[in-house]
Amino acid sequence: MRTYQFYQLDVFTGQRFGGNPLAVFPDAEGLSDREMQQLAKEMNLSETTFVTPSPKPNVDFRVRIFTPAAEVPLAGHPVVGTHYLLAELGRIRLQEPVTRIHQELNVGILPVDIYVDNGQVQRVVMTQDLPKFLKQWADIPRLAAALGVPETEIRSDGPLPQVVSTGLPQLIIPVRSLRAVRNAKPNTAALLEIGHEADTHCFAIFSQETLFDGNDLHMRMFAPGLGILEDPATGSASGGLGAYLVKYQVVTPGADGTTYLVNEQGYEIDRPSTIFIEVDGTSDNITAVRVGGQAVSFISGTVQL
Repeated sequence: MRTYQFYQLDVFTGQRFGGNPLAVFPDAEGLSDREMQQLAKEMNLSETTFVTPSPKPNVDFRVRIFTPAAEVPLAGHPVVGTHYLLAELGRIRLQEPVTRIHQELNVGILPVDIYVDNGQVQRVVMTQDLPKFLKQWADIPRLAAALGVPETEIRSDGPLPQVVSTGLPQLIIPVRSLRAVRNAKPNTAALLEIGHEADTHCFAIFSQETLFDGNDLHMRMFAPGLGILEDPATGSASGGLGAYLVKYQVVTPGADGTTYLVNEQGYEIDRPSTIFIEVDGTSDNITAVRVGGQAVSFISGTVQL
């Protein structure tokens, strides 16, 4: 009989029972692909990660990410939470103020920066893949009906909804008001049909009207095709959203050439989350996308197979 240790964290929050829950198997060597998928389904969280050594040079870990329904090539809260846990377990030698490690994901090798103060992790920031701007969606009445928002709420005075990928394709959908985002009632079957045509499983609706001063964006994300009715905190969608806003000059880069945004998410399902977004470059030359936040671990256990 084989025994595997797992941990559960809440990610993109500093408080237990907020953010996005994540299960991590930090010593997953020996698990088959099928067993990883079965364990992710059993955990029944939006994602579960499995950490193994990487055979590639100058790479610290390989991280595989599974939803209850499928493996995904990249996701935000699994990467942030996994490296927070690895640092907490002493698997990463921390140096202040920033420790950089390299992870192997199914999209390739990407860096993770761990911000440290007095020996404690303050924030984990992942670099995502460079953005790809894919299909635009012009059938606003159909999309509005699928999301359960008034057609007039999907903005017509700016860029069209568009699939953006920084490792995982997401349909980014600008909505005029916070109220419309909060009152959205998605139709799963209709979203699945649109997703099939748009080549995405993920629908991120957002407004620039927020619940709290100091935040820039309020977002919800639905991914029924991945077995996730609503995700409480989505780093991959946040990265794609930041890139979308920079590309279409909806926001202005800072004096240092980086656009800094704070995204609030999860309030509609009682999982308040805060996601920090950084986009380097200009509308015609985005050179990096980063997403970061906090995490808190408080559950551990073992699985016997």
